[in-house]
Amino acid sequence: MLPISVFIITQDEEDRVPLAIKSVIGWVDEVIVIDSGSTDNTVEIAKSLGATVVYNGWKGYGPQKVFSEGLCKNKWLLNIDADEEITPQLRDEIVKEFANGEQKYKAYSIVIKDISRFSSKAGIFAPSHTQIRIYHKDYAGFKDSTVHDSVVLKDGIKEPVYKFKSPTLHRTFRSYAHAIEKINRYSTMQAEDMFRRGRRPSTVRIILEPFSGFLKGYFIKRHCFLGIEGFIEGVVYAFGRTLRLAKARELWKMRESGK
Repeated sequence: MLPISVFIITQDEEDRVPLAIKSVIGWVDEVIVIDSGSTDNTVEIAKSLGATVVYNGWKGYGPQKVFSEGLCKNKWLLNIDADEEITPQLRDEIVKEFANGEQKYKAYSIVIKDISRFSSKAGIFAPSHTQIRIYHKDYAGFKDSTVHDSVVLKDGIKEPVYKFKSPTLHRTFRSYAHAIEKINRYSTMQAEDMFRRGRRPSTVRIILEPFSGFLKGYFIKRHCFLGIEGFIEGVVYAFGRTLRLAKARELWKMRESGK
């Protein structure tokens, strides 16, 4: 077993968390699932697969992951989401990197490739992004932002970050209905975050956001390689970005009107 603690945050993920757990169980020292109150069989399934399950009430993405880090007994941490799966190729890369017991780096980034719900694998041009997901907790960790859950190197540390070549797979949405539900929740958090930081979207930005959001989602994020499904996902992405601005504007208007 590698001296790595894996942690996964969940809520109502009974259909997706098994793949996440199975992709890491057996070759890392511990797998911890931090559940925020599932009403389905997520907890029972996670325990049956060998994970330790801990409850923690939801306070936002960053706070939930900071709490999770504190539960891990190892210095080296690997974070994956419940809708992700470490590929066998990536597992082999990680095992090889940690085989000699001494690591050259303090943090490692992973390519996260999106998989369409109608596909079993990610295409060569599939939408993807890269994040630090394996790190030594003395040198890096999650920020406590309720919206932005990303690992950052701690103050004063300028270590290079190694990027693994093989990806982890990301199953974004169960359905378009699920996508809208998730966008509705997340855009509310984003709007509240903008409002707290004094960021008020201009009229011009709101008008342009549907168009710029679609161009970003369809071309820059490479959904254009997914055919009609990619076109729809580009539209959905633009909707989410516009909705967060609309909700932020609403909060400012409510404060001005005293409501």
